[in-house]
Amino acid sequence: MDDANLAQLREALVASPDNVALLCVLLRAYLERNEPAAAFALLKDRTDTDLSTQERLLMADVCLVAEEPEQALELLSGVDGAEAFIRAARARLALERYDDARAFYDRAVAANATLEDPALRAEIYATVVDAAPERPRLRVIANDDTMSDDLQRLVQPPEEPVTFADVGGLADVKKRIHRKIILPFSKPSLFQRFKRRVGGGILLYGPPGCGKTLMARATAGECGAHFYNVSIADVLDMYIGESERRLHEVFEVARANTPAVLFFDEVEALGGKRQYAREATASKLVSQFLAEMDGFTQDMAGVLVLAATNVPWAVDPAFRRPGRFDRVQFIPPPDKPARADILQMLLSGRPVSGHIDVSPIADATSGYSGADLRELVETAVDFAIEASLDAGVEQPITFEHLREALDEVRPTTLEWLTSARNYARYANEAGQYDEVLEFLKRHGEKRG
Repeated sequence: MDDANLAQLREALVASPDNVALLCVLLRAYLERNEPAAAFALLKDRTDTDLSTQERLLMADVCLVAEEPEQALELLSGVDGAEAFIRAARARLALERYDDARAFYDRAVAANATLEDPALRAEIYATVVDAAPERPRLRVIANDDTMSDDLQRLVQPPEEPVTFADVGGLADVKKRIHRKIILPFSKPSLFQRFKRRVGGGILLYGPPGCGKTLMARATAGECGAHFYNVSIADVLDMYIGESERRLHEVFEVARANTPAVLFFDEVEALGGKRQYAREATASKLVSQFLAEMDGFTQDMAGVLVLAATNVPWAVDPAFRRPGRFDRVQFIPPPDKPARADILQMLLSGRPVSGHIDVSPIADATSGYSGADLRELVETAVDFAIEASLDAGVEQPITFEHLREALDEVRPTTLEWLTSARNYARYANEAGQYDEVLEFLKRHGEKRG
């Protein structure tokens, strides 16, 4: 709502202060404009008593956003129902009445499981326990000088959250991830009522540079969870038994900071097929990984495990069993609309010559990964910088710079697609590579 309409509505409310319906329209408008203080100012000194439940809920929302939890509780007094309970839980949390907040949160979720909010629950149930305060403190000494630093890196504040809006293209993949991953993860009580199993892990596979890591971060952002990107160096160690201990510590960090998403890139290095392992220690690490994911000895509630690999055929088959990486998602090279979106995103914020029509470039880049497209734009930027230096004044990026970059940058996915095609044709008894076959049919196998 623009300022003019808002001003007219305010004048109308001044002329008719008892018009609660008009007041609610104004409150919603201010909330949409992210102006909670202005919305709360309209509620001050009002003594309305004949309010409907929906009107009370809306006014309570205004008070909560404006950080006025006491007034929110006054409005919610005597109001029953899950929607009122969840707001009462938020208000009591703001007032640090944790026991009451837990009680109201549990009542809200019991009445309506769709209101479950993992982030709110984590805040409400967060406690600091000082076990045996009278006893001497234990001092843990690592047997090397890297473990504490590695764990400290893991628990550092996460990077700026990423959502699906930051990922170009992959609309079908986003829909499947939302249905199969985000909904069960964010609303576990609802799925439990239908006896639908929640948990397990998701294995993302596809050519290098197609956005597996970015999609994992976006999934964590959509879930509102902490994101922990676990590298191989965080786990592997030269001493016997240390790799298993490190892996256990990684899972412990996630369990202590729920809701959390653990992401293992190049998971084949940690979970490769055991029959090909030359050393018993590699098999033990795979077994430890499987034990951590099964969650029989540890509570995995609130922890989602994502992994990515360029070679899914090298991952131990035991990881594909239910409760582990039982959901597998192919992340293909971007199609034409996705390539156009990615190019626009990559050009955004850079000096460009007017509006560049990227459609011809998107047409000419079939088989390019997201990383290839980034390299294409970076090469075009280099040409623009060279032109600027030659001219002595800034020269914007032009369509010709992009066309020139096409002559230098080639797709890097073709070798992977050739290997994947062979596995999809001759090692696809369980249908795990059907998505690869479908992609090759849609985009032609002439690349291979």
